Amino acid sequence: MDESKIIELLFYLLPAIITGLIAYYFFNLHTKNEDGRRRFLLHRENQKNALPLRLQAYERMALFLERINPSKLLIRIPPKTADKDSYLAALITTIENEFDHNISQQIYISDECWNVIKASKNATIQMIRKVAVESDTANSLRENVLNELLEKQAPSNAGLSFIKKEVGEMW
Repeated sequence: MDESKIIELLFYLLPAIITGLIAYYFFNLHTKNEDGRRRFLLHRENQKNALPLRLQAYERMALFLERINPSKLLIRIPPKTADKDSYLAALITTIENEFDHNISQQIYISDECWNVIKASKNATIQMIRKVAVESDTANSLRENVLNELLEKQAPSNAGLSFIKKEVGEMW
């Protein structure tokens, strides 16, 4: 008789245990869904707030690349004397100052884009230095840089193309 009461008790408990397990499963599933939904909404809100900052960083870096384009740089910074070394130093200092002014933008753009921008800056400086070796005066340096640009593109154009491609992929 004692054994039959235990079996009877198990028959009464079995539906309650099954109902409890099913309730636990659905409650756990609901909690996970809600947690995922909250994370998605938070991520979407963060993306909405970060997008204007990222676009502004790309704009500033595009402006930087335009400003260090040798043809525009030479117009903006005329030589003060005929000394090519002082003019070369002024051009390089201007490029470095422009870069330093925008260095904080790297946190908003991709590492690959930042590396392309740095490579464009360094290639521009190298091109100007290379042409400076072949020049005698500041004015001949300007002429030789412009002649060099007639033969090939400015290094900053590659950076600009990369920025345009990356911004286009954001949409």
